[in-house]
Amino acid sequence: KSKGTSASMLVCVQVDKQQQSKDSVYFRDGMRRIDFVLSYIDDKDGEKKQDRRKEFEANLKKAGLELETEDKSESEDGRTYFLKIHVPWEVLATYADVLKIKVPFKTNDITDKKDMPMSWLCTPYRLPEHVMQPEPDYFTATFDKSKTDFFLIEDKETFFPPSTRNRIVYYILSRCPYSKEDKDKKGIKRLLNNGTYAAAFPLHDSRYWTRSRDAKCESERYALYKYWARFSRFYKEQPLNLIRKYYGEKIGIYFAWLGFYTEMLTYAAVVGLLCFIYGVASFDENVWSKEICNKTIGGQIVMCPLCDKKCGYWMLSTTCSSSWQSYLFDNTATVFFAIFMGIWVTLFLEFWKRRQARLEYEWDLVDMEEEQQQLQLRPEYETKCTHRRLNRVTQEMEPYLPLTSKCARSVLSGATVLFWISLIIASIIGVIAYRLAVFAAFASIMKDSPTNKLDVVGSLITPQLATSVTASCINFVIIMILNFLYERVAIKITDMEVPKTHVEYENKLTVKMFLFQFVNYYSSCFYVAFFKGKFVGYPGDYAYMFGKWRNEECEPGGCLIELTTQLVIVMVGKQVWGNIQEALVPWLCNWWVSRSARNHPESLYSRWEQDHDLQSFSQLGLFYEYLEMVIQFGFITLFVASFPLAPLLALMNNILEVRVDAWKFTTQFRRPVAAKVHNIGAWNEILNMIAVFSVVTNAFIVSFTSDMIPRLVYKYAYHQGNESTMEGYINNSLSVFNISKFQPENRPDDGENPDWFYSSNITTCRYRDYRYPPGHEKQYTHTMQFWHILAAKLAFIIIMEHVVFVVKFFVAWLIPDVPSDVKARIKRERYLIQEYLHNYELEKLKIQLSQNGPNIEQCTCPATAATPVKMEVFSDCLS
Repeated sequence: KSKGTSASMLVCVQVDKQQQSKDSVYFRDGMRRIDFVLSYIDDKDGEKKQDRRKEFEANLKKAGLELETEDKSESEDGRTYFLKIHVPWEVLATYADVLKIKVPFKTNDITDKKDMPMSWLCTPYRLPEHVMQPEPDYFTATFDKSKTDFFLIEDKETFFPPSTRNRIVYYILSRCPYSKEDKDKKGIKRLLNNGTYAAAFPLHDSRYWTRSRDAKCESERYALYKYWARFSRFYKEQPLNLIRKYYGEKIGIYFAWLGFYTEMLTYAAVVGLLCFIYGVASFDENVWSKEICNKTIGGQIVMCPLCDKKCGYWMLSTTCSSSWQSYLFDNTATVFFAIFMGIWVTLFLEFWKRRQARLEYEWDLVDMEEEQQQLQLRPEYETKCTHRRLNRVTQEMEPYLPLTSKCARSVLSGATVLFWISLIIASIIGVIAYRLAVFAAFASIMKDSPTNKLDVVGSLITPQLATSVTASCINFVIIMILNFLYERVAIKITDMEVPKTHVEYENKLTVKMFLFQFVNYYSSCFYVAFFKGKFVGYPGDYAYMFGKWRNEECEPGGCLIELTTQLVIVMVGKQVWGNIQEALVPWLCNWWVSRSARNHPESLYSRWEQDHDLQSFSQLGLFYEYLEMVIQFGFITLFVASFPLAPLLALMNNILEVRVDAWKFTTQFRRPVAAKVHNIGAWNEILNMIAVFSVVTNAFIVSFTSDMIPRLVYKYAYHQGNESTMEGYINNSLSVFNISKFQPENRPDDGENPDWFYSSNITTCRYRDYRYPPGHEKQYTHTMQFWHILAAKLAFIIIMEHVVFVVKFFVAWLIPDVPSDVKARIKRERYLIQEYLHNYELEKLKIQLSQNGPNIEQCTCPATAATPVKMEVFSDCLS
């Protein structure tokens, strides 16, 4: 009997669901739109959860929301209930007034500027007008419920877009109490955390690969996928207004920033590519590499061992290939590119301010009540703070954290961050120790390696390269592991600090994460750029790390090529890993969750069930997107003097990144709750900090990591003959050491030296430094040329920094932050609001006077008679 009943019920369910479109975003009546969905599983022992849900849903109804429940028997898995929420006009109008939402009151009458000349060249990159401008351009004003006839309301059901509707619902859900005994227990976040509800999300308006069958549905998700999220559209502009309309301003500004950053990278990539081409084209001018490769010069110079015991003497000519490679990135174009990038960074930040100002106006963010948002306490703050005090602004009692508790939490948080940063530094020291320890092993193993006999790559596979590549790979793995662990630690300690508002929470987490990531990703590059080869001593008096491992030396070609290797491995490795993580992981998770649903008929797999099976977009989802891009920004600015092709790699990655993120948002994630923000937040300050710091790092790279300054000093002060040439530079840059003065612990073991060493009478070896030769009265002390070069390096740093900073500040002063036409539009809109409101009130007063006739005293102004509405008391809002 029970089997027959359940079978008949299933038939009824199928009929009901088939009558309603699979992509329906409406209640069963087909009239009321579903603005939000809550899901839950009814546990057998979940009486407390049932009570919470009952009270919560009762309070939602008191707040004016309309609810409809889908029974678990109608769900795909037979276990999940779905609670659908609709916001009627009265509630929308009330909370639009509370949240100061801007709505249109007049069509924009300021004509756009004429098209730029040659604009037809951009036609292939353009999207259709209905996609770029999904809504007409209006002047807007803050919504006022008492003046609804002032605004351009044609249809109350469609006046507020779905993104605004779901934002209003989430505002109510976040503040609705769920306990009769304790009114402080409130908010959907806490109900999600304690398992009362499984998920809470607004609905996508259609499937992404096809339009909705419902004519009333906008199918904006389909439009976004068709014109934006497909990889074949990589060369097209982004439909920012449609993104903003569908996802809200917060996500819209992220994609606007990412698109603008990618656009600006094009110029840096072109200049960097030209600098690289210059290096290739001027190959023949590389005199010092020719000398290294020359058998009568480099082939006759015997170099001192690069490590103790296991390394033998070697010929300078063995570094021929690496010397040519180094020249590609270490030439006069390097200096130009370093200066150019210092100015490019300023132009990028200044032009972004202008783009941001335009978006703020177009998206109604100019007069956004940010203070009001900041005063909205986090539910976690209200829960954990048991102390109360009077708020001077609202004159109401509010929770607060005592100063002693706040200080203790901040100190513990700071100590935790320092501990993890110390862990990174310790791991970097470990990698350095690995480099020092294995270099001798690689030198011994590769001495008779079969790879040396390979025609093309045999000369490239050296102990230095093997050490550098393996160390870089190990460093990359350590970075990823520490990054994975620290993310969770950072969130925990930020939660422990109990920030008061969402803005404060995000700012605290941003600073912690970026500080850690800065040290994590950049420390190995800083080591190669500024420490390797700088503190090695000289033969007979080498410097040792921990008194055990001899410090590394740079090759005769310099450490720049190794910095380039390090940069490419970490930067490219991170980007590839990031894209795999971003695209593959959500796709696999969604594939696994929806594997059984794919076999059902379309009519049985409803819109809310489809969205429920997608990945949830966390509140910190955008934070990680920004973090990834800002870390990349650091790579292409802080160390760009060592690798001019870095902007090109970043550009190629970002073209893919835009579409990967778009595809991910459109197809793999539930629709996020819309949120308003002014700008990109704390990231602005971080970008400015990196921009200033990059000028210093690039000046030091050109001076101390590159061989540019020593070569210029030789060319103009120490050259041989009457003409300023680079002939003889290699011989001049290498000092001489008497082999007989080697200490026993430094001298190579028997059998480590090559055969040619024993067949000739060699008494001296060369090393990279500027010291007096043996026999001189100042033997092994620095020569005057060393001090001249040092002075030239310091002078270059000072001159380059001053030139770049002066240009940066001049450019920043020259370019106004807000475009003149945007200023005019803002003034025009404010003027119109005042004029229209004045006329509106005047007309209203005339109507009242004409209706009342001589009884003027009966006229009352509704605006003054109205009682102020408390924002978080839902039942009072509609009373």
